[in-house]
Amino acid sequence: FMKKLNKAKKSGGELLAVNELFDKGPNKVKNYGVWLRYQSRTNTHNMYKEYRDVTINGAISQMYSEMAGRHRAAAGTIQIINTASIPASACRRDHVTEMHDSGLKFPVVRKIPLMTKKNRTTFKASRPMTFVR
Repeated sequence: FMKKLNKAKKSGGELLAVNELFDKGPNKVKNYGVWLRYQSRTNTHNMYKEYRDVTINGAISQMYSEMAGRHRAAAGTIQIINTASIPASACRRDHVTEMHDSGLKFPVVRKIPLMTKKNRTTFKASRPMTFVR
């Protein structure tokens, strides 16, 4: 990595520490901004991406998956420049800001209980009742 970035070789330095960062409150969803640089097949590109996750590690995992899927960027070609937890007012991307609505509702999915074999039919004249107490 350092050899690609500047004129540094393995023999010219050593790793002193590798520390994993842990969040203080991983029980609340937060917005994360990631500034990165990656090497495509033709050129080097700078990017800013936003993710919603409970931890910074989860947001970075999302970033690696998205970069592999959308841009075919291998993990070794991605350089993370900066990461930050950003407030809702500073979010720029639509897929993040659409989740900021306080009145956001999701449909409740209820499973239909399985009928016994003797009561089961291929065709039914009435619609099934999906509301189960």
